[in-house]
Amino acid sequence: MGRSRFEDEGGHGGGMERWLITYADLITLLLAFFVIMYAMSSVDATKYEMMAKSLEVALGMEKAGQGLVADMSGQQQGNDRSTAKKEGENKKKAEPPAPKVDALVDMKEAKENRELTYMMKRIKEYTDEKKIVGNLSTTTDGRGLVVNLSDSVLFESGKADLSPKAKGILDAIADILLDSEKHIKVEGHTDNVPIRNERYPSNWQLSTDRATNVIMYWIEKHPEASGRLSAAGYGEHRTIAKNDTAAGRAKNRRVDIIVLRDSIAKGEPSAGDKGVIKVKEALPRVKE
Repeated sequence: MGRSRFEDEGGHGGGMERWLITYADLITLLLAFFVIMYAMSSVDATKYEMMAKSLEVALGMEKAGQGLVADMSGQQQGNDRSTAKKEGENKKKAEPPAPKVDALVDMKEAKENRELTYMMKRIKEYTDEKKIVGNLSTTTDGRGLVVNLSDSVLFESGKADLSPKAKGILDAIADILLDSEKHIKVEGHTDNVPIRNERYPSNWQLSTDRATNVIMYWIEKHPEASGRLSAAGYGEHRTIAKNDTAAGRAKNRRVDIIVLRDSIAKGEPSAGDKGVIKVKEALPRVKE
């Protein structure tokens, strides 16, 4: 029996090339797979969805709406939501409750400012009543309330002993300032004119002794406030005016009484600190 025309023309032999069809399908699927993997590396959800839809149309899965792309898209979105949720929780844990803390600080500062303003108002009323405005003034700065007293209303020239008039002024100031629980610092200042007498060989000793005598007078009358009082002398080194005129030198010869803000008072040593000694008597006089 003779062979058919199909066999003669290589009908059976053509089956050897069918592997190309399978190979082409595999290459197409690999290409689609890598395109999907590349697209998943991008966070752009809009472009990702457009690409996924195009692939579904190309692969014949548009009607079903499911498949490799849809599953991986859902998984990616789920991972993104989970990651975003974790990041949000970590951010909430890491961030301190700043608004509440700031609000408390602001309230405390506002209360402190009202207290200092009230003290300033009362002192101004006293200076107006006693007509000593030129010798007593008040201001506020970063340290707190500063009461500036000219040395002429407190001491004689070159001396640190309080005059009767000075004691009356200090009594009035104490009634206003010592009612609070704030730390009060008294600073002594001089001009740059050298001093050298039997009692004080330098402006350092004079300024320090003047500040200390103010503190000691208050401690004698208000011993309960002794732990909140401190004294310092700066000589001629912290001026508020130029020393080249008599008026400027008069301004520099002063005693500053400072009601310290709580934030500044934290830097001051307290009676419970080691090495701190309570002053119980005036400093010894320095002699030549």
